[in-house]
Amino acid sequence: MVESIARVRHIRVTPTKARRVVNMIRGKQAQEALAILKFAPQGASDPVYKLVASAIANARVKADASNSYLDEQDLFVSSAYVDEGTTLKRFQPRAQGRAFQILKRTSHITIVLATPDEATGTTAAAKTKAGKK
Repeated sequence: MVESIARVRHIRVTPTKARRVVNMIRGKQAQEALAILKFAPQGASDPVYKLVASAIANARVKADASNSYLDEQDLFVSSAYVDEGTTLKRFQPRAQGRAFQILKRTSHITIVLATPDEATGTTAAAKTKAGKK
């Protein structure tokens, strides 16, 4: 019934490192995802933890605005993905007047939380489309 989206853009984590963290929580229940991220040793787990917490808060506000009941235990990570952001280009001086380029990559991370009602609705729609083919 409730779907909430949280996004962070231009975060200074490389997309491949962020994808490792996001893949751990995809499909998990929201509170379980927070527990996983809290103890994950990767550096990208801190911004993703904040993002999941923000998505939970967004769902709470959205449910309050529509006067509907929301049990935070029902929320799960319906989709989570990492896109590549802008790349900062820096130069490092090297021997004999040369310069080497250093690429400092950034990421756009998106987390979508939903209640099981919406998830079953989307999978049922996908099943009917697959059955028609």
